[in-house]
Amino acid sequence: MTPVYGITQGDSSGIGPEILLKAYAGRELRPAFVVYGDERVLDYYIGTLGYNVRLRLINAPSEYEPEVLNVIVGSSSTQYEITPGRLNRESGAAAREHVIQAARAALAGKIAAMVTLPMNKESTQLSDPGFVGHTELIGEVCGATDVTMMLASDELIVTHVSTHVSLVEAIARVKKDRICNVIRLTSDALRRIKSVSRIAVAGLNPHAGENGLFGDEEAREIRPAVEWARNNGMKVEGPFPPDTVFYAAVRRKQFDAIVCMYHDQGHVPMKLLDFEGSVNVELGLPIIRTSVDHGTAFDIAGKGIASTKSLVKALEFATRLVDAHGA
Repeated sequence: MTPVYGITQGDSSGIGPEILLKAYAGRELRPAFVVYGDERVLDYYIGTLGYNVRLRLINAPSEYEPEVLNVIVGSSSTQYEITPGRLNRESGAAAREHVIQAARAALAGKIAAMVTLPMNKESTQLSDPGFVGHTELIGEVCGATDVTMMLASDELIVTHVSTHVSLVEAIARVKKDRICNVIRLTSDALRRIKSVSRIAVAGLNPHAGENGLFGDEEAREIRPAVEWARNNGMKVEGPFPPDTVFYAAVRRKQFDAIVCMYHDQGHVPMKLLDFEGSVNVELGLPIIRTSVDHGTAFDIAGKGIASTKSLVKALEFATRLVDAHGA
């Protein structure tokens, strides 16, 4: 049986719906998939941007039909104003509902994997003040607390000890147990998609602490985690100075992935290397979830100029993970 994937349309005020339609109209999305979204929003962008796309409303992924864009309409499909480029409480709430709906379908085995288009945190927080991001929301739906974000491109893979928290909180979360879990999740993921899995662990402080001159987190928390991983058969080295470890991985090809201590330590170099082509993968879930590695881009929403590259890559990466899982 051909696997069917689920794609969430994202916040209707952002570029999610339009890049979905643009990629579909351009026949860039190869596997069979269904959309978790709102047909009224998609109709709006079809009309506004002139995409030649025909929609079909269905109730379940099993009703998938080729040659049309199959849309599963959830309880979020209420009438609300479509406001490209502007914060919208209702669009934020709808995007949240679509993600929950797709995650539940993946948990139930109704879709092979889910691919998410961008939500706007500020919009979603207008109806859900506790919303932090896709990673945390999907983890909650799946009952998984030991999760991490992996960014993957053709040049590099990075994972994160913490993501959507303040820098002060990120430093507080640099603990051996958490670092061990992220190294393990990274190693497990690499084994599924690569023939080798050489992992570097970045330090937290400048020069990786320089033997305690600039902080002791490396000696106290990070190095013991690296030693634990090596004792458990993982190919791990570090901690390395954060300002040189990316050069070693990308230019010298010494590593296949880098475990980073906080959000920007991994995101900044990844977005410099491949802003449009990198993919977000959530590790530690009982389901497969990938995502575009960009936001809602309110500044260009509704103009039809956003790149489809990250969406195409995200769906391709999901198929690789599904194939590897079944191997």
